[in-house]
Amino acid sequence: MIAAIGIVIVVLLVLAATAAAMSVRVLREYERGVVFRLGRLMDQRGPGLLLLIPSIDRMVRISLRTVTLTVPPQEIITRDNIPARVTAVAYYRVVDPGRAVTEVENFDRATQQIAQTTLRSILGVVDLDTLLSEREHLNESLQQVIDNQTEPWGIKVTTVEIKDVEIPDRMQHAIARQAEAERERRAKIINSEGEFQAAARLKDAADVIGENPIALQLRYLQTLREIGGSQNSTIVFPMPVDMVGSMVQALAKGAAESGAEDGEPAKPSELDAGSARELSPGGNGAPDGLEALPDPSRTSEPER
Repeated sequence: MIAAIGIVIVVLLVLAATAAAMSVRVLREYERGVVFRLGRLMDQRGPGLLLLIPSIDRMVRISLRTVTLTVPPQEIITRDNIPARVTAVAYYRVVDPGRAVTEVENFDRATQQIAQTTLRSILGVVDLDTLLSEREHLNESLQQVIDNQTEPWGIKVTTVEIKDVEIPDRMQHAIARQAEAERERRAKIINSEGEFQAAARLKDAADVIGENPIALQLRYLQTLREIGGSQNSTIVFPMPVDMVGSMVQALAKGAAESGAEDGEPAKPSELDAGSARELSPGGNGAPDGLEALPDPSRTSEPER
C-alpha cells in the first residue's frame, strides 16, 4: 500500500514538473508572443519570462526584426514592347504581431507574392529609358504600393530596391549607338558655341583696333616677331588693303597729269588699265629706274 502511494506521488511530481516546463516560456528582446487561450486571442506577451496554462494556452512566437526578402527574377515587357528581366529586394518588419497571425495565414509568403505581382504591374507601364534612369522614383512607387497592401496584415515595408535589369544583347548595342550619337551631338554643339563666342570676340577686337589704327601696326610687329622667333627662312610682311588702294590712286593721278602735259587727256578706263599694268608683275609699264621687259606675245616675227 505504501509502495503504491509512493508510485502515485512520483507520477504526480513528474506530471507537475512536465506541466511547469511546458508553461514557462522565455522571449527575447526582439520577440513577441501571441497567446490564444481556448482559441481566443489574448494580449501580446513579452519580452522576458512568460507563464502559460498547460493545455489551455497556445503561443505563437513572432520576430520584430527586419526581414530581407529577395524577389525572384520577373520577366516583364515595358511600355515600348522591350522584354526585360528584373530582380529586386524588399525589406519589411512586423509592427502588429496580432494582425500578422490572425489576418493572414503566412505573412512571409504573402508578402513575397505581393512583391512579385506589384513589380510586374508597376514596371510594365514604363518604358525602358525610365526603367534604367529613374530607379529611385520607381523604388518609391513600389514601396508605397506594397506597403499599402500589407498594412492590414500588420506588416511594414520599409524599402524596395531594383537590383538588376537584364535586356537583350541587341538592345544593349542599340543603346550604345544612341549614347555615342548623343555624345557626338553634344560635341558639335559645344564646338559651334565656341566658334560663335570666338567670332564675337574677334568682332570686339576689330572694333577696338578700328578706333586706334596704331594698334593694327603693333599687331603687325607682334606677328613679325612671332614668325621670326620660329627660325623660319621666309618672312611674310602683311600689307594693308588701304595702302594698296592709295598707291593705285597715286599712279592713276600721275598718269593723268602726264597725259594732260601731252595735250591728250587719258580716259578713266585707260588710266585704270595702265595703273593695273604698272602694278602687275608681267605688265609693260615699269616703275621709275627700271626698264620695261618686252612682251613675248607682241614680238614681231623676223622678216624673211
